[in-house]
Amino acid sequence: MQAVVQNEYVTVADYLAAEEASEVRHEYLGGLVYATAGETRAHSQVVGNLYYALRQHLQGGPGKLYMTDIRVNLRLRDDEYYYYPDLVVTCDPRDTHPRFVHYLKLIVEIMSPSTQRIDRREKFFAYTSIESLEEYALVAQESREVIVFRRAAGWRSEKLGGDGATLNLNSLKCSPALASIYEGI
Repeated sequence: MQAVVQNEYVTVADYLAAEEASEVRHEYLGGLVYATAGETRAHSQVVGNLYYALRQHLQGGPGKLYMTDIRVNLRLRDDEYYYYPDLVVTCDPRDTHPRFVHYLKLIVEIMSPSTQRIDRREKFFAYTSIESLEEYALVAQESREVIVFRRAAGWRSEKLGGDGATLNLNSLKCSPALASIYEGI
């Protein structure tokens, strides 16, 4: 769940300066600033399990995997946006900023009932505007269900679920089992 922090326009410079000093993460959407909600134990477990699977796969390769505290920076029309996805992978050497990335290959959001509308609509449209993005995965935290959108498939969704299912992340040539993603839940 997100709550509006400021109803007045905030400049990017003011947002970035405030974010450096803040203990609470905020997303920036074209001048409006929103606080991000705290996470549940299930959310944390799913993020950790998926991070572990992807980290093992990417080890020694060019891909860099980040979770929760690295912002994605993008432009939509004339506005600038900063989001905090749950997991991101970049393989582009141009991504050198210490606090955010631009050239993503994969974005993963762990959905909760309070965030799924934003993840499925607002973030879908924002993220799929990133030219380098190949896949966007939405992982439910309350049920064993994943929805994957792929650029190569025209951003059509592929839904999978159940313990026997495998999450095929074509962009990374990685296929973690849903049973391992949801281990401990």
